Amino acid sequence: MVLLERVSAEDPRARTMLAAYFQMRGEAFPTGQTYRPVFPDASVFTPPAGVFLVLVDDDGNDVGCGGIRRIDAGERGSRYEVKHLYVDPSTRGRGWGRLLLEGLESRASEWGAADLVLDTHHTLEAAGALYARSGFTPIEPYNDNPNATRWYGKTLR
Repeated sequence: MVLLERVSAEDPRARTMLAAYFQMRGEAFPTGQTYRPVFPDASVFTPPAGVFLVLVDDDGNDVGCGGIRRIDAGERGSRYEVKHLYVDPSTRGRGWGRLLLEGLESRASEWGAADLVLDTHHTLEAAGALYARSGFTPIEPYNDNPNATRWYGKTLR
């Protein structure tokens, strides 16, 4: 059974998953542009300010990760931001990315979030499709992330 386990963003398991994500992003980033990964501060992923999850497969292997963190409130109220959503390429197509995203969304809802937002890069086509299937729609930029070219939001309440 696939599990979502809450860990500190500084936990070695989280760091391993984040390093894999950053490597994948760096290798796929458009030529001539610089990808600037930043390992997150664990405090922003500590409940109820946020949470960081590791996706564990049936064999007990860590195969993905993602987190949410509370950001400045929007027009509708409390907002959380999805960060570092990653599933190992060898496990894609099993619905685990959606499971991870739903787990993060559930926690944001439990903490009273009005909206869930995220930024991404247009080259992450599969991620963009996942977000669209999960009810996210394009929004105006809410940050100045140099790695982002698209911003999405979803109303939770």
